[in-house]
Amino acid sequence: MELNIGTNIKKLRIAKGLTQEQLAGLLCVSSAAVSKWELKVTYPDITLLFSLAQIFGVSIDRLVGYDEEKANAEIEDIVSEYHTLGVIGDFDKQRELIKTARMKYPHDYRIMIRYMWFIAGGKAGNKAKILLENKDEINELCDCILTGCTEDSIRADAIDMKAKLLHASGKTVEAISLLNTLPSWPSKIMVEQLFEKDTEEYRYWNKRNCYGFLDVMGIKLARIVRFDNTMTVQEKIDRIESMGEAFYEISQKKDMEIFCICEKAVYSILAGMLTAQSTSIENVIRIRIKEFKAIERIMNLAKKDEALKELIENTYRTQNILAFETDRMLNSPHPQFTALREFPEYVEMLNEWADK
Repeated sequence: MELNIGTNIKKLRIAKGLTQEQLAGLLCVSSAAVSKWELKVTYPDITLLFSLAQIFGVSIDRLVGYDEEKANAEIEDIVSEYHTLGVIGDFDKQRELIKTARMKYPHDYRIMIRYMWFIAGGKAGNKAKILLENKDEINELCDCILTGCTEDSIRADAIDMKAKLLHASGKTVEAISLLNTLPSWPSKIMVEQLFEKDTEEYRYWNKRNCYGFLDVMGIKLARIVRFDNTMTVQEKIDRIESMGEAFYEISQKKDMEIFCICEKAVYSILAGMLTAQSTSIENVIRIRIKEFKAIERIMNLAKKDEALKELIENTYRTQNILAFETDRMLNSPHPQFTALREFPEYVEMLNEWADK
């Protein structure tokens, strides 16, 4: 981060009642050197920091102008913005944000791990060519994390990346072996298992994990069909829409309402597929409306379910998923959304749902 050491030296020197010449004498340097520090032309040699801190009676952090609490808050804001930019598809801004953050906070592991995934092309579907082109830098980041970071989730990501590099290099058996060193259960399952099964805490985490898995299950089931090369495009579309309709039917039954999470996930995948295939805009609109209706039901369920409410907040940074999704589709610079906005009827439909 930016160092304010020159400004601080001047303030502390004046508060101590010292002239530049007197401070220079105490440090055995020239008064010109002190002047350059205070003018921010140069920084003092690192070996002088202890002496300067001792003369002024302050910590080195205060001397160099490092505010740990402020820096941590800024990093958290960067991480949150990075997540949001990725969700809305503004990858140009996301790239600039993480590159700037990497330069400003080069030793922060939260920034480091996100920078690593960005240059690798994301966490899934990585291209071997991109991984190998950036192999040296990625390996350096992974080694730095695994040597110094104590946060399990970040260390697990570094191990995951190491495995991806091995696979990209043709060492798939070694990659699988490395991944097998990770815990068998996700960390959230571990949290759930901290509590006895007849406790409120267990019930909360059991529900929250279940809701998260329903979303993942809907996505994965739709993708099984989408990437099945034995089917025609139309067969895939019909199969995925039938899947969404089946989840809708299930969600209409008592105590099964939560399956609208799967329904929403399936229709979201299908809408993206229809857009990529350049099918009729009427088809895209029809499926988006089905998705939005599922979102409405999810939001209504969240009003009475704290676990679902907090999962939504953690995922979308808002309780209003509908507003989030319509805003993303209306404003995201992602080429897929930009192309759809050329159709007035599509924009009109989004605006109608945005106003609900």
